[in-house]
Amino acid sequence: MNKLYVIAVIAICAAVTLFERAVPFLIFRGGRVPEPVRYLGGVLPMAIISTLIFYCLRGVSFSSAAAWAPQIISVALTAGLHLWKRSTMLSIAGGTLCCMVLTQFVFAAA
Repeated sequence: MNKLYVIAVIAICAAVTLFERAVPFLIFRGGRVPEPVRYLGGVLPMAIISTLIFYCLRGVSFSSAAAWAPQIISVALTAGLHLWKRSTMLSIAGGTLCCMVLTQFVFAAA
């Protein structure tokens, strides 16, 4: 590949990224957010968390406590954090951190 081609690809990617970031401001100039967008803003956080829970638990084996305890405890913490604070980022970050700590340090295989 020549350098001009690489520079052109990077420039196009940068322009498209800037355009995508500007689109919401161009569409919602009047300050009114359409009802479908508002609905999705209310529904998607719980849908994302549900998807993450199913993804996390899809391969859990109940053969020993070390195999299932970190995931179940982390799911419970994630649900509790979300019900308490209603913050998607806090819930996901807290559950992920809990799972990593439990997996790496508490239930680590000897």
